[in-house]
Amino acid sequence: MNANASYTPRGNVAHALLRAVSRLISTPSPASNIASSPGVGTSADAARRSAQCHLLFGSMTASKTFYVSYVLSMAHVDSAPLFNLYQQVAPAELFGVLQRQIGLQAHARLYSARLVIWMMLLQRLQPRGTLASSVAQLVEGRFDALLSQCKRSREKNIALATGGYCRARQNLSKLLVSRSMDELIERLRQRLLESGSELPQRAYLLDGSSLQLEHEPELVRSFPPASNQHGQAHWPVVRIVVLHDLETGLAERPYWGPLNGRKAVSEQALAERAVAHVPPGAVMVGDRNFGIFATAYSAQQAGHQSVVRLTAVRAKALMGGPISRAGEYPVRWRASRWDGRKKNKQQPPPWPADARVEGRLIVWRVGRGKHKQWLYLFTTTSWPADEVVALYGRRWQIETDLRSLKQTVRLYRISAHSTNMVEKELLIAVMAYNLVRAIMFQAAQRAQIDPRQLSFTYACNIVLDTYSEVLAAPTAKQQQQKLDWIIDLVARCRLPKRTKRRAYPRQVWGRGYRFPIRRREKK
Repeated sequence: MNANASYTPRGNVAHALLRAVSRLISTPSPASNIASSPGVGTSADAARRSAQCHLLFGSMTASKTFYVSYVLSMAHVDSAPLFNLYQQVAPAELFGVLQRQIGLQAHARLYSARLVIWMMLLQRLQPRGTLASSVAQLVEGRFDALLSQCKRSREKNIALATGGYCRARQNLSKLLVSRSMDELIERLRQRLLESGSELPQRAYLLDGSSLQLEHEPELVRSFPPASNQHGQAHWPVVRIVVLHDLETGLAERPYWGPLNGRKAVSEQALAERAVAHVPPGAVMVGDRNFGIFATAYSAQQAGHQSVVRLTAVRAKALMGGPISRAGEYPVRWRASRWDGRKKNKQQPPPWPADARVEGRLIVWRVGRGKHKQWLYLFTTTSWPADEVVALYGRRWQIETDLRSLKQTVRLYRISAHSTNMVEKELLIAVMAYNLVRAIMFQAAQRAQIDPRQLSFTYACNIVLDTYSEVLAAPTAKQQQQKLDWIIDLVARCRLPKRTKRRAYPRQVWGRGYRFPIRRREKK
């Protein structure tokens, strides 16, 4: 099994791990060469990344302090990597403090908030993700380290029925989940960036998507389905916007709202709330959908800098005329008479009349040969123009991040019957995503590669398939060996390098229908 080998399906990954153990024992660990390595990749690789508009800064290395505190400390707990990491970043004391802050009494019960959140996290990461499978693992003793000192825990009086776990999920405080997610994100970031950041400023990628919900009366009222001249669709849809850390890949707190109906919210409005939640001093990177005055102004008011792409029409209007050559031009962006008045033209815009954003308009030519096209970027940073263009070139990474969040974490459709549970599932899915991302970032540092070069799906599968093997290790030393093997395997889950365009156009096979399409009955 080598770095270029194709990985086996989910059911055979654990067997592939056992076959790879003998080779990994004789292979020097990448961690031993991290401190002495001068850089990442060869000059050819650097040139290729530069040609693809990837921002190149100093080499990212992991210090000895990072390795000892984050890797070796995982051996003292009898658990798998994700379970171990969850115990470290979300200790029982943290939940006690959070419950007191929001005015909740912490009772000694079997299904504590810490245990319920972990079981819901595991449901998101597992292919089936049923309540019964989570309760079965609890009965088997896999979550004993999370049990509170109540009578049922001491006597191991845990039933296989899912009723108690289901009620605990319903009674779990949404505010507690929200506070827990914020704490988990911050603690993970401190661990991952303990050895320093490769970027001069924290950068976030901004984008949105939509998720499908169950057809329940409460959800239909809160998140109306789409409608057209033929009537209303069946499934409710929620719009979501989330910021992703450019360096670590961690996702920030998501913000959501209805996609349709009278209370529908735009991605730009959700982006303003997401930007305001991040500590000041960051750089926001957005595509043409966010290349409007409202996004740049809200980022400026929150103490952030921005790099957003503009349409050709908006760039020419900002310049006051046609643009004939590449370069960078200082501009003063003022709101037009249409900005902020899309829904209600009589309502004044949410900014003063003299509102403006000082920045630069960067006009660049990207692509090769006849495929070159104009790129218009507005930025409030002081970075050189080529670094700003390279930074925007990495914006596409959020597309794969959202795909992993929706497919691997199974967020494309939320199986919840109430608005309260939908919101909790959203927050917990982001927490599950961030735990896997933390393991991937650690593996990438040991292999001295970019974390985005690793496959999120492969990494998640390896961690989950080796879950039972780490639990079965009899000693702490063997547990540490298992964990090191897992991290090395995750570091080998590299994505293929696709430098050429497809030789064929994108096409979709037509779907055959065995049954007639159900039509809505006319009333």
